[in-house]
Amino acid sequence: MQYTTFPTPHSRSPLWAAFVRAAYGIGLRRQTLSRGFSSSPFLNGAKKRGNAKQGLESRSDVKVSQASASPQDPLDLSQLETGIATAVSRLKDELAKLRVGGRLSPETIEGLRVDLSKGAKEMARLGELAQVVPKGGRMIAVLVSEESYLKPISSAILSSNLSLAPQPEPHHPLQLNIPIPPPTKESRDRTVLAAKAAMEKASGSVRDSRGIVHKRLQDSVKRKIARPDDARKSQDKMEKLAEKGQKEVRDMFEAAKKAMEQA
Repeated sequence: MQYTTFPTPHSRSPLWAAFVRAAYGIGLRRQTLSRGFSSSPFLNGAKKRGNAKQGLESRSDVKVSQASASPQDPLDLSQLETGIATAVSRLKDELAKLRVGGRLSPETIEGLRVDLSKGAKEMARLGELAQVVPKGGRMIAVLVSEESYLKPISSAILSSNLSLAPQPEPHHPLQLNIPIPPPTKESRDRTVLAAKAAMEKASGSVRDSRGIVHKRLQDSVKRKIARPDDARKSQDKMEKLAEKGQKEVRDMFEAAKKAMEQA
C-alpha cells in the first residue's frame, strides 16, 4: 500500500510553497461558492415566497377567527324557541306544585324552621334535616335523616299555621306521614288564582322572547344585514312560533285549573 507524503511546514522547498498556495486557493473557492449559493436569486425568491405564504396563512387565520366571532344570525329563531321552552317548563313545574296541594306543597313544608336546641336557639331549615316527598293521594312523607331530628321536626310541623298533624310510620322509624286536609272552596279558589298568576307570568315570558327577536329582525333590515324578503319570512315563522307557545301555555293552565277544581 502506498501513502501520500505531504511536505512538512519546516520545509523551505518550492514544493511546500506550492502546497500552501493550492490549499489556500481551495479554501477561497469554498467560501466564494458558499456565499454565492446562500445569496443566490433562487434562494432569495424561495424565501420571499415562503414569507408571503406565511403572511397569507396568518391573514386567513384572522379571517377564520373573525368569522367564528361573527354576530348572531338575525334570521335565527332559536332564541325564541328556547325562551318558549323555558317558560313552558317553569309553568309546568309551578302547576305541578300547586296541584299537590297548593300551599301545602313539599317545598312549603321543607321551608319550615326547626328548633334543634331550645336552650341554644339553634334553628335549621326542615329541608336540610329531612326529605319531603309526595306519597300518593293526599299524603306527604317526611324522611328524617337522623333519629334525633324526629321530635324537633314534628314540633315544627305541628306549631306551623298549616294545620298539619304528622304521624309516625310503623314500619319505618325515620318516616313521618302527613295527611293533607281536603281542600275547601276557598283553598281551591286560591290555588286557581295562583295557577293563573303563573300562567300570566309564562305568557309574559313568551311575549318578551318574541319582542327581542322582532327587534333584531327590524334592526337587520335597517342595517341591511338581511334582505327584506328573508326578514318577512322569518317574521311569519316568529309569529307562528309565538302563537303556538301562547296556546301551549293557555292549554296547560286550563287542564290544571280543571284538575284543581275537581280535587
